[in-house]
Amino acid sequence: MSFTSQQILQALATVQEPDLKQDLVSLNMIENIEIQGKEVSFTVILTTPACPLKELIKNNCTKAIHDLVSKDLNVTVNMRANVTSSRSSLPILPQVKNIIAVASGKGGVGKSTVSANLAIALQQSGAKVGIIDADIFGPSMPTMFNCETAQPGIVNVKGKNLIIPIERYGIKLLSIGFLSPPEEAVVWRGPMASSALRQFIADTEWGELDYLIIDLPPGTSDIHLTLVQTVALTGAIIVTTPQKVALADAQRGLAMFKQKNINVPILGVIENMAYFTPAELPENKYYIFGKDGGKVLAKRNQVNFLGEIPLIQSIRESGDYGAPVMMETENQTNLAFKNVAENVAQAVALQNAKEQKTQIVQMTS
Repeated sequence: MSFTSQQILQALATVQEPDLKQDLVSLNMIENIEIQGKEVSFTVILTTPACPLKELIKNNCTKAIHDLVSKDLNVTVNMRANVTSSRSSLPILPQVKNIIAVASGKGGVGKSTVSANLAIALQQSGAKVGIIDADIFGPSMPTMFNCETAQPGIVNVKGKNLIIPIERYGIKLLSIGFLSPPEEAVVWRGPMASSALRQFIADTEWGELDYLIIDLPPGTSDIHLTLVQTVALTGAIIVTTPQKVALADAQRGLAMFKQKNINVPILGVIENMAYFTPAELPENKYYIFGKDGGKVLAKRNQVNFLGEIPLIQSIRESGDYGAPVMMETENQTNLAFKNVAENVAQAVALQNAKEQKTQIVQMTS
């Protein structure tokens, strides 16, 4: 008995994309159907290479074909990603599909550590990723990526000089730390810091990126306002630790993005230092800063809880050594960051599925 591509498509039309709640065929996620005897293969186009539901989609496709076409078919489901974007077509960063701000109300919650490992986790999934270290007065990415002495190059494009980001571990990086001696303080007024951030965004040859992560300084400042008025953000991530003081500041940071005249989508909350696990007792969890603070913050604001990261010595050590923990062999910490990255990618894809495009913030006061 012979089978047709139409039969395969009809079967796959019963398979829903778990997040978008529409079938794969209607979403144009199926291509390259090939049938040779009892061998059937096709490709599913994912919205992100970090999709946490790959296996579920694959299994559902195989089951649908076996149930509705023939149990005797050998089904091969290939997958590739075409990262979606909700950014409007703009002259600034037109080749960057998603721009994600990583913020916190309070310093010392590990926001830069989360940004660095999130970027590497997304890159390891197959995405093209860049980071802007927007903490002008306390840059940490050069240390975390072991490139403190690196200096960005310059390229002339159509008569305009553009900065070439540093590349490390597959990530494109730009930080004020590359442009000033590490032992010297950057003593600038707000307008100077804002001008530097605009240069990092608009006067840099970023090329094609699936995700550009903006590691923001603590608090709510000129830098934050400059960012939202310069580019259309896909959304913001709030990083907090579980204790009450950090949560109060994180609430303020979250509220800034939700203000009516700013209105940047909140992709979710990440809880860092959620629990302490000693190396000699890897199964034990000690909630030394409190428990579930990030979950409570997310629930209160009706946003996603993107995951929790443990307080483990290797995370601190890897940042100090300039090789973020995601570069190590897979372990408990890697899996935590991988889970967070998958949830972030999922939140971005869902945000992009909405009809409304993200825009540059227009503020008159």
